[in-house]
Amino acid sequence: MKVDALRELPQPELETKIRELREELFNFRFRHVTRQLDNPMMLRITKRNLARAMTVWRERELHLDRGRRPEAPSVTVDPGA
Repeated sequence: MKVDALRELPQPELETKIRELREELFNFRFRHVTRQLDNPMMLRITKRNLARAMTVWRERELHLDRGRRPEAPSVTVDPGA
């Protein structure tokens, strides 16, 4: 899952996505322990997706605008100087 896609989600949908990823990670861990998980890489992928979603949630909580370029400061040059 791309971070840009997560940043476009409204807050309630982001919280729902985090809840879904936590449940999915729990299920993958359970299936891994019982040797029913076909692709163990899904654990790693789900952990990273959860971390990305939680990072976006925390950025919003701190009112940060990550992933956006800051505007260049406007500089005026005085030709007489």
